[in-house]
Amino acid sequence: MQTNKEQLWTRPFIFLVLANLFTFMSFQMLLPNLPPYIESIGGSNIQIGLVTTMFSISAILIRPFIGHILLSQKRKPLVIAGSIALLAMTVLYPLTQIVVLLLVLRFFHGAAWGWSTTVNGTAAVDIVPRKRVGEGMGYFGLSITIGMIMAPSVGIYVYQHYTFNLLIWISIILGVVALILFMLTDFQTPESVKENRLNKQKFSFFGSLIEKKSIYPALVTFFATFGYGAIVTYLVIFGEERGLAGTFLFYLFNAGFATASRPITGKLFDRKGPWILIMACTILAFIAMWILSLATTNWHLIISGSLFGIGYGSMLPALQAWIISKTDPERSGIANGMFYSCIDFGIGLSAVVLGSIHAFVSTAVLFQISSFLFLVVLGLTYIDSRKQTQPWNEAARS
Repeated sequence: MQTNKEQLWTRPFIFLVLANLFTFMSFQMLLPNLPPYIESIGGSNIQIGLVTTMFSISAILIRPFIGHILLSQKRKPLVIAGSIALLAMTVLYPLTQIVVLLLVLRFFHGAAWGWSTTVNGTAAVDIVPRKRVGEGMGYFGLSITIGMIMAPSVGIYVYQHYTFNLLIWISIILGVVALILFMLTDFQTPESVKENRLNKQKFSFFGSLIEKKSIYPALVTFFATFGYGAIVTYLVIFGEERGLAGTFLFYLFNAGFATASRPITGKLFDRKGPWILIMACTILAFIAMWILSLATTNWHLIISGSLFGIGYGSMLPALQAWIISKTDPERSGIANGMFYSCIDFGIGLSAVVLGSIHAFVSTAVLFQISSFLFLVVLGLTYIDSRKQTQPWNEAARS
């Protein structure tokens, strides 16, 4: 029988997962629609890339500061502040009809996003039992995955059939629901953090940006999200080029299969570690990207989305759990910040690089180029797996 300390599905954890889900849905339903929206108001290819890059830069810059604050501060006020900031930024979108102003707004929105994702992920680590970090962060990661996958399908449908302003209002409603759930959640603060409150912690930008023990899996995360960046930026545009009205189906089946596979993949992580799981996921993601690049019917989108849901959808929370498992509890905020910064940096850099390449190749070729990033992830994970000298269950507890 498990003790209360080992229970995973407590009320605070359930509320936190749901609140994080609505947070990601509120944000992610806007993400794939901003490139075509920028294009519709006269933005260039470079500006389409910058709308993602500006966001990523500010998110990365703020995370060292919030990571440092998390070393000594309670979680709830920080979580609520981040949720309010995100909501405020979303409300301003209908007022931005000029590309330059939209880029400025994206910069501040990125700062709010960097704050919120870091504190939310850290709050989850504090609640999840350490011995069930793979399973717990897997389910918490499911709220991220569904938000990143399902919300865009809803957003694309609304944008294509209604108006951009309606899309914003739906996003605002989801943000309000997330804020209410956060306010109802009971958060935990590690004892080491409480002790740090008695002593002023010296701030170091790079010390709060990078958790040295978790650098390797963070690098793997960067390459994985760089590969995913092509889908975030160009899937809607690709659908328009191919005359595919069911682009949202990719995200819908992506979310469904990511959800269905999560109970298996989370427990597999806790038993076997990240290596076998991530390597299998990279192969599925690679195949899915090629099917997507060759898609001519909605069925191709469904097949590609399903495979990508199992692959990338299971890979991302496994990478987060891998990063967390290598650090100390009091530095989990910094490790989480580094994880999300790798996501933002990977997607943001991808937008700029692919935006430059797009002038010379088709969108389908961009997907094919991006697919090889998952082979890089496969190789890096395999190299690390060969260095292991003891079983995962022993290494994770040592």
